[in-house]
Amino acid sequence: MALVACNVAKTPPQAAAPTAKTEEIKPAAKGGIKKFKDVIGKDAVTDEGVFTIHRVGEKYYYQIPDSLLGRDFLWISRFASLPSGLGGGYVNAGSSVNEQMVEWQKWGEKILLKSKSYGSVAADSLPIYLSVKANNYQPTLYAFDIAALAPDSAGYVIDVTRFLSSDVKAFSGLDADMRKTYKVSRLDDTRSFIYSVKSFPLNLEVKQDFTYDAAEPPTNSATGTLSILMNQSMVLLPKVPMQPRINDYRVGYFTIRQLDYGSEALKADEKTYIRRWQLVPKDIAAYKRGELVEPIKPIVYYLDPATPEKLRPYIKAGVEQWQEAFETAGFKNAILAKYPPTPEEDPDFSPEDVRYSVIRYVASTTRNAVGPSVSDPRSGEIIESDIIWYHNHLRSYRNRYLLETGAANPGARTLDTPMEELGEMMKEVITHEVGHALGLPHNMKASAAYPTDSLRSGPFTQKYGIAATIMDYARYNYVAQPGDPGIRFVRQLGPYDHYAINWGYRYLPDAKSAEAEQPTLSGWINEKSGDPIYQFGSGSGGFDPSSQTEGVGDDVVKASTYGLNNLKVVAKNLYDWTAAQTNDYDDLEELNDELMGVWSRYIGHVVTNVGGVYENRLRPNQPGYKYEAVTANQQKASVDWLLAHAFTSPEWLHQAKISRNVHHASYVDGIRSLQARHLNNLLSPDRMARLMENEINDVPYTALTMVEQLQKGIWNEAYKETSIDIYRRNLQKAYLDRMQYLLNEKPTVSRNGTPVSVSQSDIRSIVRAELVQLQQQLKSSQNRFKDDLSRYHVQDALVRIERILTPKGE
Repeated sequence: MALVACNVAKTPPQAAAPTAKTEEIKPAAKGGIKKFKDVIGKDAVTDEGVFTIHRVGEKYYYQIPDSLLGRDFLWISRFASLPSGLGGGYVNAGSSVNEQMVEWQKWGEKILLKSKSYGSVAADSLPIYLSVKANNYQPTLYAFDIAALAPDSAGYVIDVTRFLSSDVKAFSGLDADMRKTYKVSRLDDTRSFIYSVKSFPLNLEVKQDFTYDAAEPPTNSATGTLSILMNQSMVLLPKVPMQPRINDYRVGYFTIRQLDYGSEALKADEKTYIRRWQLVPKDIAAYKRGELVEPIKPIVYYLDPATPEKLRPYIKAGVEQWQEAFETAGFKNAILAKYPPTPEEDPDFSPEDVRYSVIRYVASTTRNAVGPSVSDPRSGEIIESDIIWYHNHLRSYRNRYLLETGAANPGARTLDTPMEELGEMMKEVITHEVGHALGLPHNMKASAAYPTDSLRSGPFTQKYGIAATIMDYARYNYVAQPGDPGIRFVRQLGPYDHYAINWGYRYLPDAKSAEAEQPTLSGWINEKSGDPIYQFGSGSGGFDPSSQTEGVGDDVVKASTYGLNNLKVVAKNLYDWTAAQTNDYDDLEELNDELMGVWSRYIGHVVTNVGGVYENRLRPNQPGYKYEAVTANQQKASVDWLLAHAFTSPEWLHQAKISRNVHHASYVDGIRSLQARHLNNLLSPDRMARLMENEINDVPYTALTMVEQLQKGIWNEAYKETSIDIYRRNLQKAYLDRMQYLLNEKPTVSRNGTPVSVSQSDIRSIVRAELVQLQQQLKSSQNRFKDDLSRYHVQDALVRIERILTPKGE
């Protein structure tokens, strides 16, 4: 019994069933189907591969074998090159635009390129299969006339020149929003061309150089032109899909989804499979005995020939560090990194060949690295992966290393970080990106698995690292304090990585179906239940303080306190570690801006505690609740910390030799912007909704409690009647602006935020009542301030409050 995609080929009513043999079509003497030699002449340039490609003058032809009609292909559309700023700067060269399954069908004297989906399926032996097929008819993406028969009469030749030269929406790099944003009117045929077409044994690669007329392009606006280089990859998928592995949301894997209409449930059964490479032991009997066994086909990454020689050992080590985790899954030498072969060693080597996974080294100022992969949408099998490393990325790590560890780590106090230390950072970044290519998403909960103070222990950090997984955004140990001996400051592979790879990749030879694997897989998870080291959290939603980006340790208040103590040491020495050494202010300015960002991150981690809810990924047969609010004491302590460290005047940041050398007049406003951002985050509708929920969950810290505590702290000068400095005056104005927003405007809730109706909740009642109390307090104290600016500020605040409480029109 086969499980077949919903949109299996459906013969058009007016057409006969697809012919089985090419010979049934007779070449026409004139027009229509011609003889092969009349189309593909002696001057044709031919490239053999999955399809044979013929170039005749300026025309391109595909020769499609009969055996590949009806086969499943994966079509990936990517940007090969693009203008700066396209997509708001969130799109890079190599970014995938679209992935879709396609198949080539013959219909009469035409070859059709059809879209195909495995999103809805049913076994072909079930009656409902007919309905699934009929109600999910696949679109035709393009229709080609058959130009000629293949010489051996076992295939068809089609002219693809117009197709590859056209702006076909299904494969275009410009979506509807981009076309609207940049006011794209048309593809200019006179300035567009087919850049290259190459065929390999399992894939076909096309590059298209497209130029559009665009009234408002992202760059070079005077030209009215937008040019992109698109890469179209067509990959032949295995004839028999790999046995999939059913996802369990308690372990982190990238997934594919299907709707199975053949389910016995009273609805279509949604099945989710993990994305992973297929690893099968060479010796299954030895594997079952518990011996380490090599896979029949290991995962192999080749280094880009453009990779600098000095970096190659670190990249190779980053890939092969995963061998440790695969050994936990029973495999030896499961993943390998190889230096690029010479033409003599492998004349067929090409990074574009889907048989080769490559770590590409890109000459770009982008500070990033990514680990995309191509997977079979029928089973989740990862077919190929190209890790992308952008040249300038190490600069980001050098900067963060200095800022986050410089207080406790003498080796980080320089712009000339030793190559050995940079190499260790690069190795771990590569390991992280390869983790994505193995199917592992970010696990932001792993950084909260270790007690915060354990990160000050040399033996602990050297053995366990700074987070339970390399897949967390826990780059550096900013908790360790000056004088702590033997500390590891850079992340590394952790125990969760061994656990996740074993769960996803261990071969189960006795399980003949995905369903048969589930008892074993679920049992492994239950064995680790309750151990924070083996928990998974995506960090999405922004409400779980134990699942945050860039954090380390299980106590965010303690970790941020340690981090801030270190940052104050770095700020005091930043000039001496940069400008004093280089006799230049550029690095000082860059690092000073990033230092502000680090301070902001420490603040943000504590903000998440307020209205925070821990997400525990549990099944109903496990004890506890999926969602558990942060305790009242923790929330109150977090607001106290914010009032003391985020909303006070940061005198420690103001150093004349920095501020007066990197900008002429933006320091005060920079502080205002940062503090206002976190204040607005605290007073956001979705956070207040979670705080209001505390009232019914017996957590005695509510939205009213938070606003009372926050208001008294931000306006404490009104109670103490001390002068109000410029930072505090700006902060207090930001507070009034936010209250105005909550009371009189229509606040929007972020897409992933907690839903709340502001007008029908307690939010406006709380805001109005607190503003009235603040108004009374300011009236009673306004004349006691000795300095003019404090007095004028309070007078202005009273006017603002009155306008908020009684806006025009009421």
